[in-house]
Amino acid sequence: MGGSRSRQDEKGHGCEKNSVTPFSSASLGDASEKDGHHSPSPPSSPSTTSTDDKSDTDPDPDPLSPLERALTADCRTPAEQLGPSNLNLTRTATSFATTGSRIPSFEVEFGDNDPDNPRNWPLWYRGLTIFVVSFSTWTVVLYSTSYTSSMPGMMEEFHTTNQTVATLGVTMYLIGLAVGSLILAPLSEMYGRRPVYTASLLFYCLMVLPCALATSLSEILIVRFFGAVAGAVMIANAPGTVSDITDENYRALAFSIWSIGPMNGPVTGPLIGGFVAEYLGWRWTNWVVMIVAGAAWIMMSLIKETYAPAILKRKAAKMRKDTGDDRWWCRYDDKMGLYELLKINLSRPFVLSFTEPILWFWNAYIAIIYAILYLCFVAYPYIYGGLRGWSLGFTGLAFVGIGVGTLLGIASEPLARRVINRHKKDPETGKVSPEASISIVCVGSFLCPIGQLWFSWTATPVTIHWIWPILAGVPFGAGNCLVFIYSSNYMAGAYGIYAASALAGNTVVRSVVGGTLPLAGSIMYTKLTPHWAGTLLGLVQVALIPIPFVFYKWGDKIRDRSPLIKRMRADQERNRKREARAKRLQDRRDAERGEIMSEGGAEKGDARRTVNTPLVTEKI
Repeated sequence: MGGSRSRQDEKGHGCEKNSVTPFSSASLGDASEKDGHHSPSPPSSPSTTSTDDKSDTDPDPDPLSPLERALTADCRTPAEQLGPSNLNLTRTATSFATTGSRIPSFEVEFGDNDPDNPRNWPLWYRGLTIFVVSFSTWTVVLYSTSYTSSMPGMMEEFHTTNQTVATLGVTMYLIGLAVGSLILAPLSEMYGRRPVYTASLLFYCLMVLPCALATSLSEILIVRFFGAVAGAVMIANAPGTVSDITDENYRALAFSIWSIGPMNGPVTGPLIGGFVAEYLGWRWTNWVVMIVAGAAWIMMSLIKETYAPAILKRKAAKMRKDTGDDRWWCRYDDKMGLYELLKINLSRPFVLSFTEPILWFWNAYIAIIYAILYLCFVAYPYIYGGLRGWSLGFTGLAFVGIGVGTLLGIASEPLARRVINRHKKDPETGKVSPEASISIVCVGSFLCPIGQLWFSWTATPVTIHWIWPILAGVPFGAGNCLVFIYSSNYMAGAYGIYAASALAGNTVVRSVVGGTLPLAGSIMYTKLTPHWAGTLLGLVQVALIPIPFVFYKWGDKIRDRSPLIKRMRADQERNRKREARAKRLQDRRDAERGEIMSEGGAEKGDARRTVNTPLVTEKI
């Protein structure tokens, strides 16, 4: 392969989280459980400086790097991601060989400026890829709330007056997204991102069709669940795609651009669905989603594969076929089976959620904040449509305030970065502690109840101008955005190699709670009135404010008491000592070989050593 076999980016390229190499020193990869299955670079391969090492000296390092590595819901540790190996590498004083069939010099990797490397694609194509992925994720999230605009029409046609039953459509969809995220993430590890995207999005589009043609409400509830399971492919893998094609310097910007779609999906759902349901009927809310989802499927089908392990496996297979030499290989050829991947993805998030006290508090906090957000999709139609007499379309426009707040939260990333990086840095890593991210959560923890109480005290009586409750959505939306992003970043930084499992468990908990609480929304707002129902929710958010402040103040001590984090740190220390010992041994072997060659030539020196010196073999 020549230049195409040079050492791949030390961060593992394929979405950082999904393929962190054993030599990564990032927050997720520095406990990567190095087990000796790594293939050393051939002597002729140029070395590559890790971008993580670069970030240590960067005056303005990216504080969101732990979150970016953990957003894809693949719950394996880096050692598990590299897969089991039946290969032991041995080094002697005179040779470098393997006890298996894999020879290091035949390893297929990305070379410098390799056009197959997604990070070397033209800037316009990478920007187009981010747009397509963001748009596709938006279509999936959009469908979660556009459904609320079709509820009045469905209830009338199917002759039901029970709004709680109708709201089950939101609940089933959110639960489907949570389940699908855990199932579909491992499939990209097996087959690459592009095949999983195209197959899942096609099934998602087809699942919208029965909803548009449904003859009963029960049909819609069941089909929405399975459609959400398929649509969750964008929730599970889209962040990984963004990370696949961006480097350390621009990754935060790329994630901010991508997040515009999914973060605004819940808001634009009622806005679009309201006008569609009003002028075209409730069934057209499904047809419109099917149209945009179909467009997303077509665009995703045209985008090239971005997952580095899948690309390298194909390159190795092509080399074997073209040359007829079976010695060509890549480090990602040996992988776990699908059963093992699913078992880890479906079990580890729940184990952590039930056994880690840190996650007890954060899962509860984020789940309640998330549930109150989804209660808005019950409260706004009741207040603006029922009490103020607005049409479905104009009721959807009431969510603009939350959308503006969300965009402001996303746009504040440069300011939040500076605030986080002003915290004291760890002298060993040069990075701030995970608790630095909580400083932004503390701001969001105030904005959420401010917006909620503002809304509840201005929504009624209807004599109050309509602009005031809409403006209340600005701090509310910004607060929710900041809480979701930076609390997730804290959990990712705190749990390191188990970050994906911690976030996956949080996703399941918040989806279940966020989908369940709106079932009581119509009754609560009817019995308590919007004024007191909103006040109650605002006071609940006020009561939750101490959680981020406690962790901001004493989070490092709380983490020190976690058995899992203690064990993870001990593993990191053992790995560092093992690396140092292996490096010393290899330096000694190289020095011995240099002395032998200097005595009279490599061949004569090797012969003398074979006769007079015992052969020393060290497993690396």
